[in-house]
Amino acid sequence: MGRAGSGLGKHGLGLIREGQSRIESSWSHLLLRIGDKSPEYGTSADFKDHIETCFGVLRRELEHSEEEILKVLLDCAEQLPHKIPLYGTLIGLMNLENEDFVRKVVEKTQANLQDGLDSGNCNRIRILMRFLTVLMCSKVIQPSSLVVVFETLLSSAATTIDEEKGNPSWQACADFYITCILSCLPWGGAELMEQVPEEIERVMVGVEAYLSIRRHASDTGLSFFEDDDETENGEKDFLEDLWSRVQDLSNNGWKLDSVPRPHLSFEAQLVAGKSHEFVPISCPEQHHSSSTLSVINHGQQKHEAELKYPQRIRRLNIFPASKAEDLQPIDRFVVEEYLLDVLFFFNGSRKECASFMVGLPVSFRYEYLMAETIFSQLLMLPQPPFKPIYYTLVIIDLCKALPGAFPAVVAGAVRTLFEKIADLDMECQTRLILWFSHHLSNFQFIWPWEEWAYVLDLPKWAPQRVFVQEVLEREVRLSYWDKVKQSIENAPGLEELLPPKGGPNFIFSVEGDRERTELHALSADLCNMVKGRAAAHDIITWVEKSVLPVHGLEVALKVVVQTLLDIGSKSFTHLITVLERYGTVIAKLCPDQDKHAMLIAEVGYYWKNNAQMAAIAIDRMMGYRLVSNLAIVRWVFSPENIDQFHTSDHPWEVLRNAVSKTYNRISDLRKEISSLKKAIISAEEAAAKAKVELEAAESKLSLVDGEPVLGENPAKLTRFKSNAEKTKEEEVSVRESLEAKDALLARALDENKALFLSLYKNFSIVLTERLPDPSRAGTLRELKSTNADSMAVDLEESAAMEVDNENGRQKSQSNGGRTSNGYNIGEKEQWCLSTLGYVKAFSRQYASEIWPHIEKRDVIYWTSAGM
Repeated sequence: MGRAGSGLGKHGLGLIREGQSRIESSWSHLLLRIGDKSPEYGTSADFKDHIETCFGVLRRELEHSEEEILKVLLDCAEQLPHKIPLYGTLIGLMNLENEDFVRKVVEKTQANLQDGLDSGNCNRIRILMRFLTVLMCSKVIQPSSLVVVFETLLSSAATTIDEEKGNPSWQACADFYITCILSCLPWGGAELMEQVPEEIERVMVGVEAYLSIRRHASDTGLSFFEDDDETENGEKDFLEDLWSRVQDLSNNGWKLDSVPRPHLSFEAQLVAGKSHEFVPISCPEQHHSSSTLSVINHGQQKHEAELKYPQRIRRLNIFPASKAEDLQPIDRFVVEEYLLDVLFFFNGSRKECASFMVGLPVSFRYEYLMAETIFSQLLMLPQPPFKPIYYTLVIIDLCKALPGAFPAVVAGAVRTLFEKIADLDMECQTRLILWFSHHLSNFQFIWPWEEWAYVLDLPKWAPQRVFVQEVLEREVRLSYWDKVKQSIENAPGLEELLPPKGGPNFIFSVEGDRERTELHALSADLCNMVKGRAAAHDIITWVEKSVLPVHGLEVALKVVVQTLLDIGSKSFTHLITVLERYGTVIAKLCPDQDKHAMLIAEVGYYWKNNAQMAAIAIDRMMGYRLVSNLAIVRWVFSPENIDQFHTSDHPWEVLRNAVSKTYNRISDLRKEISSLKKAIISAEEAAAKAKVELEAAESKLSLVDGEPVLGENPAKLTRFKSNAEKTKEEEVSVRESLEAKDALLARALDENKALFLSLYKNFSIVLTERLPDPSRAGTLRELKSTNADSMAVDLEESAAMEVDNENGRQKSQSNGGRTSNGYNIGEKEQWCLSTLGYVKAFSRQYASEIWPHIEKRDVIYWTSAGM
């Protein structure tokens, strides 16, 4: 099993539910559960018994349910691809008795494969080619037909990377085609070599020739670990690695343990079957030559190609060879395929997903490989195939399904990643923090924190210390402060890293012995007005007459924002209600970007003890357009927040929310515009039809004594006129809606452009101020090894040793934060590393939106940098 692409209609979960809904058809259950330990097959776990049982039932049902069986059988092959050898053998047996049915299977498979090629559906192409390979093993199609498919893809790939005939920018497409060829060979390489040795050897030579002229695919910017970007020159890329594994398989006589070969049990019968013709497929036309493309256009097309034909997995080697399962390289590849397919097809049902993942058709254990594969997807860059919460739930279910094995494997993965956290990509660090805190919340927050208590001796900017701090902060969000404190009782010193326990920081609170000033009275008056459900315009009038003239804007803003936030502090619902009801009051006080920045600062001050609520409040205010995304960028790059870039996720969380919301507005508008364009076509067709009907009715008028007389029923004619007018009005209405959405999209795109230009301008300014001279550190590796003394930050410390007043523990401040634990990267250096990591993360995630403005962005960067 493994991850698949998109658009196969119903995923595996839907297929299973569809089968379960067919109460009357036991054959569908047999198809779905073939190869599984299930009641449908009694106590037998033998593939041969399953195939014979299923074949016996299908043979009887074909006469009554041929079309339905055809559909379900092909759906099973596409959506349960780890069972393809079983379905292939089953079809081979059916071919012995009903050649016409199997001919339809072959024809439909060809049509689906051609559709996949035309639409660029990577997973349909890959899985159907595997299906064809297995059909060849079962004598359903000729080996030569499969070779023709291989050679078609090989020819297209070679043309694509040809400088004159193709477009090397689209090498991702060419690489994908070659990957499809090679990934079929574990399922049928032995048969091909036995039956058509010269033809398959010709394909292998062609693949080798392709590999010799293609460009090595670099994972720069997409590696899990920063150092990998600078050390990958001598390493194989994904396709080169797969080619090496296939060569090893060939040298080993095509023997492997991970692919079941049930057709061998029926070989004597299958050989009598008729091999059906497989109509040749064709690849889409090549993209235009890139000979005249600029560097930027080439990069943009390359990015587009990689989005359409993504690399399926980037391997995350967490465990040392001594711990991981001792598997042949090709077996590791096949099991990865199985796991990725299951993760894709069962993304709507984590329990089914976990059940299939622990029941793969292999005879060896693979818990370590399974963990590495899941984590590779969770941490995949620029983004995981599915939302991270999905992988969180799958890991939880796997821990419950394999309680004696998988929890220990997951814990080992966490420990290993924690040891390497300083080198882990910043986006991956964030995802790991979110996953780990959520995972622990499902297991009573149990973790041997004493193992990590040493982080307290590390400088505050050390990535391991920051990781523990952020995990604890996220745990508090998912539970409550006292519960999380109790969970670290074996390492009580870590309480130092917990977020503040206090609630809102309401400066006009009248609790206790606080002095009550005139501003307290104003706040109380406003609170009473809100409780009395005063209208927003009445409050605006009160502010303009009673507060602004006497105290000025800054005080008025403080009184209004602090008081409204306090009223909305009880819950998220309270906050929304306050913003919806009195947002216009805030908008009146904060009409421009300068005031927006003041507003955000006030929100940050009120919620300084609760980063989650601060982020939520700012995000909601942006949603109601009370603050702009540019103001949020300005706030994030304020001196106070800049100093936190390497020690806290809080400013980055607010920035991520702002950029994501801006991007989502554009995405939503594009979807709405696409729907409206389809609606216009429908409205035009309806209007045209109504017009034709009206004209036909009107043409039946006749002249009597020189006067027109209705030939049609007057009432009917009136109805036709009304319908024509109505459909025309609907068409106009849809067009007006489209124009309005187009205008909103244009505005959103302008906002998006301004956002990214502002973001990169600010990045360039702060980095230029802090990065060392390129002659001293031109790469991240050199930056890390720069003399820590020279990178020390001249902030407040002047003494060589600083004493922690709470517990008397001494923390070394000399030598750039060098400690007995070996973390010797200085604060300024770590600040640069962290900030550069976030630059990379934003650039990667929003590359599609950034590419159109890349030239402008470069101009701003170099201008800001003074170069």
